[in-house]
This record gives sequence, structure tokens and C-alpha cells, in this order.
Amino acid sequence: MIYKKGLYLKFPPDIVDKPIVYKLVKDYDLIFNILKATITPGKEGIMIMELEGTPEKVKNGLEYLKKIGVEVKPLEQQIIKNEEVCIQCGSCTAVCPTSALYVDRESFKILFDPQKCTACEFCVAVCITKAMEVHVESSTQKIL
Repeated sequence: MIYKKGLYLKFPPDIVDKPIVYKLVKDYDLIFNILKATITPGKEGIMIMELEGTPEKVKNGLEYLKKIGVEVKPLEQQIIKNEEVCIQCGSCTAVCPTSALYVDRESFKILFDPQKCTACEFCVAVCITKAMEVHVESSTQKIL
């Protein structure tokens, strides 16, 4: 069985120059897809990635990341839709590359499926009421 999970990774300044993703591939036999990264030597690094492999290999890879000091959070916790602010205009659905934001054909309301979200932040940029928000609080949700 193959397991695929979107992750938000935060690297402390002292390890941003290490070959961390390389080790995930070589030592843990994982497949990765980097969706977004901001990594500057000597400063904190942020990476949004999809990690794929058997559940055991993904678990071992995540344990490695945590052991070396990488903060690991599930990706679906990173973008939230503030229902109280949303005016159901649909602008976000036009730019969402994964269809995580879509129009319910019966109610004509904009729905958000965080499991499909890759945290590209296109919706955040186009939302005129700022209903789409980047949420970076620590998550207690279990990753695997």
C-alpha cells in the first residue's frame, strides 16, 4: 500500500544547508514533490511538500525529520476558509489548481476540501474579503 501525504516543514537555521530531502529519498526510499520552498542559508526554512511511500517508510522518514529538529505539520491545516467572511463570490475556485475550492451545484456555496489543498496560496491572493487565510499554528493532528 502506498501512502501520500502533504506536509508543511519548518527547518531551523542550523540545518537548512543539510541534504535532508536527499536522505528521505536515499535512506527511507520515499518519493517527494516540493510544492513550495523558502530556504535561505543561516535563516529558518519553510517547505511544502508531498511525501509518498509505504506507511512504515513515511513514518520512519517523519521520525527522522523530527529527530533532526524539523517541525512537521500536516498540510491540510495550513489554509483555512473563514466562513463568516466569505461572500461566496467564487474567485478562489477559478485559481485553485487542485479543485480544493469548488462550487456546490445545489446550494451554489463555495466549499473547501482541505485534503486536496496544496497550500499554493493562489486563493489567498485573489480573495477580496480575505476569507482564505494561511494558518501556521502548531497542529496536534496525527500525521500518520
